[in-house]
Amino acid sequence: MSYYFSICSTEMYQQKYMELLLEHYEQLRLPYSFPVALSYIASPVLMRHESFLCFNDEDEIIGAFGCIFGTGENEYEDTDIIQIQVVYFAEPYRGTLLFAKALSFFTEYLEQLDSEVTELRFWAPGDNDLRKLFAKISTRTATAHTEQGELDEYRCSYSEWISHAAKARR
Repeated sequence: MSYYFSICSTEMYQQKYMELLLEHYEQLRLPYSFPVALSYIASPVLMRHESFLCFNDEDEIIGAFGCIFGTGENEYEDTDIIQIQVVYFAEPYRGTLLFAKALSFFTEYLEQLDSEVTELRFWAPGDNDLRKLFAKISTRTATAHTEQGELDEYRCSYSEWISHAAKARR
């Protein structure tokens, strides 16, 4: 099976991005209240940063992910830090091949940016399977306990990210 990715550069693709993520909101298992989760899901579109769609070889949308530049604590001025806000792939497609292709695509996107990237950050539900997966590409830097469950923060230097992507390409 082959996959391809597209930047959501039109309102139609941005709408498809939002629809897919909201349709599969429960599967995201985000440990936030719905309004907070919605802000994370929508921020790549609303802040005019980047959102992406993933398609299978039958041109069906099977996944989406989005990122923003900068951090809230620095009022998004620290644009060298990329925050991955959300990632979703439909259950039947989840696996090493799609993960590697998505990692490779996103890394190629980052390499084309006009600005310098020094670090990537993301958050995920505190789940042992996810911890094993994300330990391969990043360092868990914190765990927060919310009313909806545990939330892990991960960080990775850009040079480490590039190295992981190169391994995934092979």
